Amino acid sequence: MTVGVDSISGTRARRHRAIAELIRAGPLTSQDELVARLRGQGFAVTQATISRDLDQLGAVKIRRGGAVSYALPDALGDSDWAGRRLSGLIAEWARSIEPAGNIVVIKTPPGLAHLIGVALDQAELPDVVGTICGDDTIFIATRSARKAIALATSLRSE
Repeated sequence: MTVGVDSISGTRARRHRAIAELIRAGPLTSQDELVARLRGQGFAVTQATISRDLDQLGAVKIRRGGAVSYALPDALGDSDWAGRRLSGLIAEWARSIEPAGNIVVIKTPPGLAHLIGVALDQAELPDVVGTICGDDTIFIATRSARKAIALATSLRSE
């Protein structure tokens, strides 16, 4: 049996969602703890996989109330980090970026649109009015057709 890129991407996206939910649900202090919890949810993961996933999600260890645990960028409020993360995700996962009127349409592999959509929202780009994400498509509403063209050009250069 051959496993395609689309099924791997879908599995990765589900795992990323599960990791984010676990981090938000309560303190996780180590990758080993995260591996154990994910295995308990039926994911076949290794520490190396989790390390890459945490990096892709932008999770960092922080100290809260004397305890060290993982946190996601939305809990940190670092807009510079959000811009860097958006650039990395666009470079890695955007298959196409096209303006259409005052909307920019980004196509991704199946299951990955939400990762870029969250990064877009976190980056708080001034000309973005809002985003809608499906499984493999993101619609970004901008203030005008001119702003959509400028945004698409900017995102393509990232």
